[in-house]
Amino acid sequence: MDGQRVIDWADAEWLNPPLRIERDGGELVVTTRDRSDFWRTTSYGFVKDDGHALLAGFPTASATEVTFVAQLETLYDQAGLMLRVDEGTWIKAGVEMTDGIPHLGAVVTSGKSDWSLSPVPDWLGRRVTLRASRTGNAVTLRARCEEGAWQMVRLAPLAPDADALAGPFCCSPQREGLQVRFNRFAQGPADASLHA
Repeated sequence: MDGQRVIDWADAEWLNPPLRIERDGGELVVTTRDRSDFWRTTSYGFVKDDGHALLAGFPTASATEVTFVAQLETLYDQAGLMLRVDEGTWIKAGVEMTDGIPHLGAVVTSGKSDWSLSPVPDWLGRRVTLRASRTGNAVTLRARCEEGAWQMVRLAPLAPDADALAGPFCCSPQREGLQVRFNRFAQGPADASLHA
């Protein structure tokens, strides 16, 4: 993403601070609280809004990128990028442990959550980057592992006048103590087109 500027961790605000936060050079190491999650109603019947997200402004015609390494071990351990308008309108995209292997996926929530995912077994413990690009009435979510090719994750609606925030997130719905190393948090211009 040309024209990027790195966002200092101190220039964003925590929604639900995690158990521990440590600076390691330019990186941020985050440890999750017990049974933290983001979800609304669908299938499970509960509402959870206590996952950890470090959020900064996400204006129209911009893109936000988050790079991280996570040793996912337990069912539903997850880390990635969150976009948030309010408690009932948000998107999270990243890597999540499901059925014993990591999956690349997204949850789009507008009153109720949905969930889509695809297995990425070779991404475990490796550097992953998520990008959210906001144009018009939509956000395009892409991901890649290390320096590999970008993969389309999701195209989702986002109102052009929505006052949105974006940044790194993580949670561990089944335990305490997932540790995620966030390497980078940056913002730049939105992608020029939907397709590469």
